Amino acid sequence: MLKEFKEFAMKGNVLDLAIAVVIGGAFGGIVSSMVNDLIMPVLGILTGGHDFSFLTLTVSGVAIHYGLFLNAVVNFLIIAFCLFLVVKGMNAMKKKQDAAPAAPVAPSNEEKLLTEIRDLLKK
Repeated sequence: MLKEFKEFAMKGNVLDLAIAVVIGGAFGGIVSSMVNDLIMPVLGILTGGHDFSFLTLTVSGVAIHYGLFLNAVVNFLIIAFCLFLVVKGMNAMKKKQDAAPAAPVAPSNEEKLLTEIRDLLKK
């Protein structure tokens, strides 16, 4: 069972996924900082100096922080757009790669030798 797990864990797809998760987490931190420190203050200036992260609605003594929700929505939209651009770029590269004609493969020395032998046998 340990051997099977090791084979599973060392497959390329699993390692690629693990790396993607780590990089995605780091990217999420960058996007959160961009939204909280750059985009939302600019939106606040454009809307008359409001800071969205402090927007709350109090109902029966309970605070509903919908400003934090707005920040999360903006984070999601930015991450989704960035992933869209990455996937679009990868698809474009794949199309170019698929459309490129395969270079003709020169015969190996063994094939050349076999061709010569065949030609000699025909004579």
